Amino acid sequence: MTQDNVRVAPLWDRPDQRLLQRFREHSVANLGDALDRLNIVDGGISPIWKGAKAVGTALPVFTVAGDNKAVIAALDHIRPGDILVINALGYDGRAIVGDNLAQRFDVFGAVGAVVDGYVRDGAIIEKLGVPVFARGLTPAGPFKNGPGTIGEPVAIGGVVVSPGDIVVADDDGVIVIPPHRAEEALTAVEAIVAREADLDAEVAELRSRRA
Repeated sequence: MTQDNVRVAPLWDRPDQRLLQRFREHSVANLGDALDRLNIVDGGISPIWKGAKAVGTALPVFTVAGDNKAVIAALDHIRPGDILVINALGYDGRAIVGDNLAQRFDVFGAVGAVVDGYVRDGAIIEKLGVPVFARGLTPAGPFKNGPGTIGEPVAIGGVVVSPGDIVVADDDGVIVIPPHRAEEALTAVEAIVAREADLDAEVAELRSRRA
């Protein structure tokens, strides 16, 4: 299916919301350790406001550098719990997302956006509380000519993201978990959390002895 010059993939499966809820209990760092420190998006993509966190189902978008026609078209394909994952080619000359689009993501049910590119209106987006992760900020607005794709795999920060993948993002960065590895990741991360609790207890005991 196409929308003018924006190609849209057929419908895809999305993980159950109960599964996503289980991932909300864990940090990106611990999940990265659980997945052998793979599937972590490079550190150039980070939250544009401190404390931003999002866990959702990937809605991938690919767009020409400096152009957000496909991002606007993706609004019609958002389902509750989605997180937009936008390959904007890392371009720093124009913002792909601003406060108006961020608000629309929220209204349409998306939990946030991860942009391999630049955005703008950072202070407003922070005030709105919409989690947005990007390479940086620029005031320059985008073109709206296309082409682009929606719902096809994209690459962001060195990681391939397919529609329906689980995306977890926090202050440390972003990780992508394929659904078929979800239970494996959760089992491993629970063991990591337990081990870290033991290590913290050891430190607390050492501190008390030295007090």
